[in-house]
Amino acid sequence: MIQSNMAPLGMAVTPHHLASESALAVLREGGNAIEAMVAAAATIAVVYPHMNGLGGDGFWLVVPPNGDPIAIDASGAAGSLAHLDFYHGESHIPHRGPKAALTVAGTVSGWQEALTLAEELGSAPLPLARLLRDAIRYAADGIPVTASQAAATAAKQHELLDQPGFAATFLPDGTVPGAGSRFTQPALANTLSVLSEQGLESFYRGELAHHLAREMTALGMPITLEDLQKQHARRCTPLHLAHSEGDIWNMTPPTQGLVSLAILGITDRLNMAEADEAQTVHRIVEATKKAFALRDEHITDPRHIDFNVQDLLNADHLATLATQINDQQAAPWGTGRGPGDTVWMGVMDSSGLAVSFIQSIYHEFGSGVVLPGTGITWQNRGAAFSLQPGHLLALEPGKQPFHTLNPAAARLKDGRTMVYGSMGGDGQPQTQAAIFTRHVIQGQPLQQAVSAPRWLLGRTWGQSSDSLKLEARMSAETVQQLRELGHDVELLPDFSEVVGHAGAIVRHNNGMLEGAFDPRSNGSAAGF
Repeated sequence: MIQSNMAPLGMAVTPHHLASESALAVLREGGNAIEAMVAAAATIAVVYPHMNGLGGDGFWLVVPPNGDPIAIDASGAAGSLAHLDFYHGESHIPHRGPKAALTVAGTVSGWQEALTLAEELGSAPLPLARLLRDAIRYAADGIPVTASQAAATAAKQHELLDQPGFAATFLPDGTVPGAGSRFTQPALANTLSVLSEQGLESFYRGELAHHLAREMTALGMPITLEDLQKQHARRCTPLHLAHSEGDIWNMTPPTQGLVSLAILGITDRLNMAEADEAQTVHRIVEATKKAFALRDEHITDPRHIDFNVQDLLNADHLATLATQINDQQAAPWGTGRGPGDTVWMGVMDSSGLAVSFIQSIYHEFGSGVVLPGTGITWQNRGAAFSLQPGHLLALEPGKQPFHTLNPAAARLKDGRTMVYGSMGGDGQPQTQAAIFTRHVIQGQPLQQAVSAPRWLLGRTWGQSSDSLKLEARMSAETVQQLRELGHDVELLPDFSEVVGHAGAIVRHNNGMLEGAFDPRSNGSAAGF
């Protein structure tokens, strides 16, 4: 069994060890957790290019040593040309190609806003060139292809081969790069160098923005220069759950942060401390169904919500939902929102500043469109919109799409601080509930809570099945009990990417930092 890592001065957890090391190097040089996260975010965009990148979105949850947490929504809106007529004749928004690349990429605006916040919190800032240094070098000189990237490329090449820029970028020599082979991204290295020299604002309001806009127009994407210029990450007050173990925070709409908090709020009333493995899975799954119903009824662009979403997390409402959980029978289940590829990362520094962060291009390789001359793969997050007028998620120019992304953080009553999260679409809130329940409520060691077999209620890539999928390491007794409770159980491999790449960091009362990474990833928990 892998052991968690502990350190006194700084800790970074990411799904790729090179990103963890980029963060750690910044911490060693006196940077704070936010600056370290920007460095990690830039590196992970290079070394895990199938799951995230500059052409995607990001969400930050920053927990200062004292005071209230601060959330940053760095997601982009639908382009001004992305109206229903643009999709005339389509039954739904395509998942690949220029018509799928319909929302502004917000990630880089989030880096900028986070660094501004770092200065406000008293940081003596490190130069941007320092924060992007590792990413530039990895893109220029090459990285060893991960098994995850190799598998994703092989699985998706048939649907991405003809997308603009994909083959030239991700199929060097016309073949799928094998795990361990050297993979270079010279155009992306140049883009990162431009940002390093001209500032992150260049992505939206500088020379780079003008280049991006020209290429998007040429490709037929519905995003304009004016759309890029309007993009600004925004700070917001995160959603909050008053839990029996402490305070838990997550992202506001348009994300499904509500789901993650609602699951924990419902199960907080179901005696999880004494639950065995089957009961733990069953209760969290049944709470997930209730939370997904809330999500599907209410969550969209916050400007289209006419009530306070925080009210859905009040004690009386959660107690009512908890009474509707049947401990002896699985409730009927419809359909989820499907999968999503993402990276969750966490950093804590010696001052107690903590960051929970997510960065994504939605599906593996996003839209599949790589903008010429930039190395930037553009996200397909806009595929979450509906082309049905009047739908909660109906497409409108300038509207934010629904997001599965939701980084989590907690301050526990025993004095500990925790940041945690996962990739994986519908699986994110389920995995968060598994980690928090196992570690905080049931007392499992942190690394065990992350490594232990997990589950997913919902769809995986290319499947219409919304079954309850369990890693095969679950005990035969647990599998049988869940089937007897009425769950449609399918078994996954022992360690499956389907259940996501998770991680967590805990700051203990003596100041020691403990990190746990996911053995399903290429990650690490790196501290000093």
